[in-house]
Amino acid sequence: MTDIRVLTDEAQYRAHSTLFRRAMHWGPPTDEQWAVVLPSYEPGRVHAAFDGDEMVGTTQSYAGSMVVPGGAVVPHSAVSRVGVRADYTRRGVLTALMREQLSTLPDPVATLRASEGRIYGRFGYGLAGRVRYLQIDATKAVIPGSPTGRVRMVDPDTADKLLPELHDAFALDRPGQISRWAGWWARARDRKTEAENMVTIVHSGPDGDDGYLCYKVSEVKDFKHKMEIVDFVSSNADAWRDLWIYATRLDLVDTIEVDVALDDPLNWLFEDPRVVHTKEVFDEIWLRLADVPRMLAARTYGTAEPVVLEVQDALLPANSGAYRISPDGAERVDAAADITIPVDLLGAAYFGDTSFSQLAAAKRITGGRFDAADALFASPVAPRCSTFF
Repeated sequence: MTDIRVLTDEAQYRAHSTLFRRAMHWGPPTDEQWAVVLPSYEPGRVHAAFDGDEMVGTTQSYAGSMVVPGGAVVPHSAVSRVGVRADYTRRGVLTALMREQLSTLPDPVATLRASEGRIYGRFGYGLAGRVRYLQIDATKAVIPGSPTGRVRMVDPDTADKLLPELHDAFALDRPGQISRWAGWWARARDRKTEAENMVTIVHSGPDGDDGYLCYKVSEVKDFKHKMEIVDFVSSNADAWRDLWIYATRLDLVDTIEVDVALDDPLNWLFEDPRVVHTKEVFDEIWLRLADVPRMLAARTYGTAEPVVLEVQDALLPANSGAYRISPDGAERVDAAADITIPVDLLGAAYFGDTSFSQLAAAKRITGGRFDAADALFASPVAPRCSTFF
């Protein structure tokens, strides 16, 4: 029988890290790597599955907050390091881990990044937000006009202090965005490996610092260089435009790679929109409504006649039931349902990235009045997270 335990000490954390890495086909962490990883382990949020004394599965969460449609910010768990030892897969280990983690979660919502798209729907996670991966031809990227503010390059120590402040102030600007925890920033500060060549540019406008850009440049071959934008935060259109002017006018850069929200207007910044190429649209946010009543009440809704949703949640049955959604909010009711929907697909529709009509057309949900539900759950902006974990 699988036994789920909360881990408490560094030796257990290192075993947890090793098992997860092996599940991802990576080797165990070196001493140097472990020194970087250790601060990202949060006491009370690290679960492992055991068969006797053997650790056979892992999961973990990080405490933070998340923006929902309408701008409210709710407590959030970022779930990561989910893995099962190869000789224990398909034996219920992951189900036991997910059930225990979700049933004891202190936050009403969780998100994760899925290594495989088929895994997490059965645990109530729905694909709620996608991202657009872009490649920009910097040799032809012309932005008309001049900058309106000022940009400056900052040293790593200054970046360590300033970037968390700017992210907290400006980055929680659309549904799906999450706060960053201390362990996330601790890993971001590591400059001994992939972050060694990181450059940070800070933008200042009339009211002070209002955005930043972090990037790395690598030589592809024969003096051809690629810029990878790792982090981009701006509080207003002028800061956004000025930072892009800096990036596209940098010498010895031929291509720029970045990921953005589906509705990002970047193409229209350039004289020739064709300099921006969409390489891929891929899933980003997998959302789990751990407390359905609280999360339905947290967001705002569009204009339409009320709709009653019958929510089904096999893993957390307390969530199951009927909810009346109206422009005034959401409430639990004892009423006949217009739409019956499993909790993973409610998560998929929560930010408005997926519509009820689409789910109905695919025969994933049943009922009617899907147009009204679409209008109620619609969001004027596409969801985006921009924080990988």
